Amino acid sequence: MESVTLRRNVEVENPFGVVLAFVEAYSTSYPHGARSSAFDESDLRRANRGGARISAAEIAAILERRTQIEGALSDIDPDASLLGAARSIPWVPLTQVFDAFADIRGVGFSKMTKALHPKRPALIPMLDSFVRAYLTADDPGTLEPQSFGDRATALVRSYKRDLDRNRSALRGLQRALAGRGYLLTEVRILDILIWSAVAG
Repeated sequence: MESVTLRRNVEVENPFGVVLAFVEAYSTSYPHGARSSAFDESDLRRANRGGARISAAEIAAILERRTQIEGALSDIDPDASLLGAARSIPWVPLTQVFDAFADIRGVGFSKMTKALHPKRPALIPMLDSFVRAYLTADDPGTLEPQSFGDRATALVRSYKRDLDRNRSALRGLQRALAGRGYLLTEVRILDILIWSAVAG
């Protein structure tokens, strides 16, 4: 199994063991139909089961934007992948779906992407505080003043660099995990590896 190379010369030498330990400890499966363009309270409750901690008031505020969220999701193929050529990635609707969460009190990149990742799991990483710190440490462009959606998209573009650099290793990991019954996208696998390296 190939190692995975993260930024600042961090080498994950046993990425399969790291990811396997994580998925055995935490649920990473999503129900049938999770990739639809529909977005409702069940998506937010699912995010909370994954540690998002979205409050009842935040759920209500997010659902007021439901039409905007669903409209942007409908413009993104359910199988859209961040591993594709940059020009083929639906950056505009991705930014639009992120902007739908702008200015909701208490809701930032972490809660938003934990709710959206199951909708487009090969495209949207979970941008929690650890992953954001990793991405922004040597990519200050992601912090420049922009709209909420533009900043989130800048982080995803930065994330794509790591994904592309480790394409072969991540695909090998994906196949090996599938052999154990764990169906994860390359985006989710890299999420886990970054989180494990930074949080550990």
